[in-house]
Amino acid sequence: MKLSKIAFKKILPLVALALGTGSCQLEEEVYSSIFVESFYKTASDSEKGLLSVYDALGGLYGGPAATMVPDFSADQIYPRGVVGRNSLTLFTVEPTYTVQKSAGRTNESPQQLWISSYSGIERANWIITKVPDATMDETRKKQILGEAYFLRAFYFWTLTKNFGDVVVKTEPSVTETEAYAPKSAAADVYKQIYSDLDQAGQAGLASYPANEKGRPSKEAVDALYAKAALYNQDWAKALEKAEAVIKSGKYALLPNVMDVFSYLKEDEARRENIWAYEADPITPGNGHQLTSLAGPVGSAGVEYAKTSYGSMFAYMSFFNSFDPKDKRRQLLDTTFIDKSGKWVPQRSITPISTDAVLIKKYQDPVSSTGLIPNIPILRMADIYLIAAEAEARLNGPSAKAYEFINAVRTRAGLADLAKGLTKDAFIDAVIQERSWELFAEGDRWYDLTRTDKFLNVSKTVNTVYPSRPVQPKNKYFPIPQDEINANPQLEQNPAWK
Repeated sequence: MKLSKIAFKKILPLVALALGTGSCQLEEEVYSSIFVESFYKTASDSEKGLLSVYDALGGLYGGPAATMVPDFSADQIYPRGVVGRNSLTLFTVEPTYTVQKSAGRTNESPQQLWISSYSGIERANWIITKVPDATMDETRKKQILGEAYFLRAFYFWTLTKNFGDVVVKTEPSVTETEAYAPKSAAADVYKQIYSDLDQAGQAGLASYPANEKGRPSKEAVDALYAKAALYNQDWAKALEKAEAVIKSGKYALLPNVMDVFSYLKEDEARRENIWAYEADPITPGNGHQLTSLAGPVGSAGVEYAKTSYGSMFAYMSFFNSFDPKDKRRQLLDTTFIDKSGKWVPQRSITPISTDAVLIKKYQDPVSSTGLIPNIPILRMADIYLIAAEAEARLNGPSAKAYEFINAVRTRAGLADLAKGLTKDAFIDAVIQERSWELFAEGDRWYDLTRTDKFLNVSKTVNTVYPSRPVQPKNKYFPIPQDEINANPQLEQNPAWK
């Protein structure tokens, strides 16, 4: 990532201190601390404050709760059966998240999604409130505000797709009482997301490739808008925004899907990766666990990582769902080469199961820190499939809808989708295409919940998880009880009461 973590680490304690000291009365200016009243005055203040808004992404993707929570809940990826992670696959999470907390795995839990998202929202609220009065270049000021609006929209979207109705808070809190607020209906959450993205879209953000790495481009705003609208079942808006990204010509599918995830081709992959969680192999830097989780047990696979634990695998049923001609299946494997140069057969990938499949999207065989691979958040293949689904829901399986999905299938080495499908069959084909294209990127569970197909994951089992008793209440995760205890106006989701 190219956003300075060092700068953030210097400023975060000061900003955090400021959030709780609004009523402090002093007769002399204090030089050892920075308060809100004396901060956000300059360009430097504004830039450093913005870094703190970005830093909340580390809580989402470092754990990485933003991918592990949905992926371990869905029907593509499963974890080694350890305490905390297996509660997602077995649907035994509860409002206290006691298992995760006692096992030290809060960073991998839905509770982390709540904590990090509202942390980012609060920091964005300070930027949006204070930066307009800062003395600095007006063009850059407008962009800083645009980035804050974009990030706030992203954090609200993260919350509502995981918890449903959530608190919409758009003003910073100086007092404890100001932090209390009730939930808003999901429809109102999406209204706020739209409003924030409208603001971001008018902020003069640079188009790719002029945008700084790790920061949203103008097209990224439309990409997030398209995906949020899809989840909101606002098909017209989803299609409009997805087509805006496609027609901009700024991004495109890479010819080789393997290059999208190659640790050697991070910059080339930006042509497709519209916005990603950027990782840096530096200290301090932005990191995540996916590289070490997805590699074989005992750091055995030289192609995977210098350090790996064998904690995350694909279901054999998912591997078998691919057409053998599908190039995306090369991002999975049933064998690997060990450190002595020998092929390790599937039965020996893990001692837990003989049908484990390895995930190859986050390989990093060279970095001792294992932090090189970025985690895609919005990429061009996703946008084509959003456009295909939205067009089909509006107008049926039109020629345009086929064109969108076939762009993705062609890159995968597959024939065009069969013509003459009914509307429902075509939409099902798009959802399936999304599964093959976006696996292990934290996407699949939300496709299942937004289409009310999530109960079908009970059929995806193996010898590690022979039973997965998913229930209707699992469509959304329970709001953390800690948050309900802290906010007297906050109520638990009805299904979890």
